[in-house]
Amino acid sequence: QVQLVESGGGLVQAGGSLRLSCAGSGRTFSSYAMGWFRQAPGKEREFVAAISRGGGMTDYADSVKGRFTISRVNAKNTVYLQMNSLKPEDTAVYYCGAGSLYGIQSSAYDYWGQGTQVTVSS
Repeated sequence: QVQLVESGGGLVQAGGSLRLSCAGSGRTFSSYAMGWFRQAPGKEREFVAAISRGGGMTDYADSVKGRFTISRVNAKNTVYLQMNSLKPEDTAVYYCGAGSLYGIQSSAYDYWGQGTQVTVSS
């Protein structure tokens, strides 16, 4: 089992950058694929990015490709989401998930953090 805590959200102007962090507890962090999802008000949770256990494989939603970068440091039990060129439509609560299966579907993830709010003003 792993517990996840996101941080790094906040208010930023369009075109700005933020880096989200997701810290995991436990000694098995490196055995989990990790993903970032987001949920805007009135919308369903959607996939943003995923990274495999060792970090060698990544996937991104088309809407963030070229702007966001997912990475992980297993020695620190942490996964990051670097977000550049932010747009107002990126405004959402961002969640990290940990799963035994790598994938872009939320059903692939077994554990979730509490979320961190990202607000992009125009």
